[in-house]
Amino acid sequence: MGRQVKEFYEGIKGKKIAFIGMGVTNRELIAKFAKAGADVTLCDKKSFEELGEQKNEYKELGVKFELGENYLGGLQNQEIIMRSPGFEYYTKELVEAGKNGAKITSEMELFFEYCPCKIYAVTGSDGKTTTTTLIGEMLKEEGKTVHLGGNIGRALFPIVEEIVEEDVAVVELSSFQLISMKQSPNIAVVTNVTPNHLDHHKDMQEYIDAKRNILLHQTEKDMAILGHENDITYSMREDVKGDLYWFSRENLVENGACLDEEGYLCLMNNGVPTRVVNKTQVKLPGLHNIENLLCAMAAVQKEVTVENMAKVAQTFAGVQHRIEPVAEKNGVHWYNDSIATSPTRTIAGLRSFNQKLILIAGGYDKDIPFEPMVEDVLKSVKLLILTGNTANKIEVAVRAGAGFSESLLQIIRVDDLPHAVKTANEMATEGDVVLFSPASASFDSYPNFEKRGEHFKQLVDQL
Repeated sequence: MGRQVKEFYEGIKGKKIAFIGMGVTNRELIAKFAKAGADVTLCDKKSFEELGEQKNEYKELGVKFELGENYLGGLQNQEIIMRSPGFEYYTKELVEAGKNGAKITSEMELFFEYCPCKIYAVTGSDGKTTTTTLIGEMLKEEGKTVHLGGNIGRALFPIVEEIVEEDVAVVELSSFQLISMKQSPNIAVVTNVTPNHLDHHKDMQEYIDAKRNILLHQTEKDMAILGHENDITYSMREDVKGDLYWFSRENLVENGACLDEEGYLCLMNNGVPTRVVNKTQVKLPGLHNIENLLCAMAAVQKEVTVENMAKVAQTFAGVQHRIEPVAEKNGVHWYNDSIATSPTRTIAGLRSFNQKLILIAGGYDKDIPFEPMVEDVLKSVKLLILTGNTANKIEVAVRAGAGFSESLLQIIRVDDLPHAVKTANEMATEGDVVLFSPASASFDSYPNFEKRGEHFKQLVDQL
């Protein structure tokens, strides 16, 4: 890390470079690369009319377009291919381009190569957005200049020239980003690993191996934080080359962070605890957020004081779309948990409330089994409203669960999210909680979970 980015831009002059997709990750770089003199081609499944206003700027800069169903034809005869995070690494056309000599990389890989400052990176199946944000907030409280990026925040390579050695980068990384990474961060965090994105990975092992990549290129000077209770993250201890720290809500750990018998979140140093804050003082709801806080504390313990960790724990109210309070309407409390794109995230959402509630779930099918959340659904839900591609799979799993008949759970199927909100509103009574926690991705109806969550909030506001 730390190579001069100026040399990079000088080096791409005249080179044939293809960008796959015009999403947030690539949008700024397309123009920057074109202005630097690169021969840029944008490959996108959308039509020219669907690309938005920025397409006109690209056209004036001489960017070429390969659009529509055959957009991957634009990958032929390229020297560099900029892959977007959502584009599968082992796609036939991309593999073929690599065999023909193209360098396949991404915005985040370039950022890791040229970033001059320390990098914290967080991955995992659940909790990574909140954990990444907490790490950033704690470092800010300590007075650091923090650059938040990856899956949250913004694309960071376009601003890498502005970053100085004293700054800190905090990034959230998905398996899609990690699968091709050839560098690891200074501080690597793996929250947990459970079945996820199996519609885009050939099997669970490929998904696990992608997550492991966050550790594999570290050195003995680096640091890793792993979830102690998750079998897969526990096994990753064998990949750690530098300092290893654990986080645990259930057990005392030698080094890292854990919850003691009196409910204090503690830092652990060679078995010696330092109390930071009691769980009763934590503003974020739910035991899963205690784990997220412990994870963040373990990650920043060498740079952030106990006082500043405690301050963040007592004041940070959460990120958008993660058990986010939306409104109280006629005594009914509505919560947006659109970020819950897997059953384990929905389980965490259900466990954040001490009453039976109304759950709206369902969406795009990632080929994940829903049986793991059935026990919590039967225990915590009185009305289950299902929509989207996974509605049938969820209903079949729930009805087959032990104790379904005794639970008196009512299940209603609806066409879409507006119908789901309307139904929940009609069925809810004063004192009820309505939780939108889909346990599924958004892609059957929305481009991402943020758009889905925003639509849900709009629907609730209009009630």
